Amino acid sequence: MSLTESRSYGRSGPIAGPGVGRHLLIVDDDDRIRELLKEFLSREGYRVTGAAHAAAAKRMMELIEFDLVVLDVMMPGESGLDLTTWVREKAETSKTPVLLLTARGDAEDRIEGLSRGADDYMAKPFEPRELVLRIEAILRRTGGKPLTPREIKLGAAVFDMERLELTRDGKPQRLTEAEAQLLKTLALHAHAPVERMSLSPDTADITGRAVDVQVTRLRRKLEADPKNPRYLQTVRGVGYMLAPD
Repeated sequence: MSLTESRSYGRSGPIAGPGVGRHLLIVDDDDRIRELLKEFLSREGYRVTGAAHAAAAKRMMELIEFDLVVLDVMMPGESGLDLTTWVREKAETSKTPVLLLTARGDAEDRIEGLSRGADDYMAKPFEPRELVLRIEAILRRTGGKPLTPREIKLGAAVFDMERLELTRDGKPQRLTEAEAQLLKTLALHAHAPVERMSLSPDTADITGRAVDVQVTRLRRKLEADPKNPRYLQTVRGVGYMLAPD
């Protein structure tokens, strides 16, 4: 079964697999393929952001540090090969692993992709499980970023990511389920901006207002001065970022 053939590829919900804490960027001009990849990789525990073309991908990579980038080679405008070159030449992204996807499986294409600095190369169509195994292999080989520890310190506050418990000055702070999940998501991607709408627990909330309300409440429980937050920061035009000690 290939990715292009079916959505029925296994697990029924998120798992605590090897992808937990890893942030992937998927760059593909085919909306259907991009969404299928996002859905499947999310089920494997990865946090996934999508971009429809190279220009959008560059903007995201200038704001967010990704653990790995999956690039389609054949895109209108700047190709995946050119974007791979840009990733390797830019100091901030030069060590970010790159996996190329293409409908062209010729040896010359694979050689060119690898010569541009790609870490691996897959031809379409492909088995979703093989993609996951290749991503895992790349992350093992390149080391990736260290995963977030069980507890994070936020000044006088400490958040236990396994128990979803928050204390401040040693005293328990009551969290709603939505607040706890939002704080955990931000903690898994500490020091990296997280898109506002991806934090929304309710897909019907197209305004993101629910997230803003939860952030305001969390700041009252975390910050010495909630109006001038030190730990739960707003990233203008993107969303929010957690900056633990």
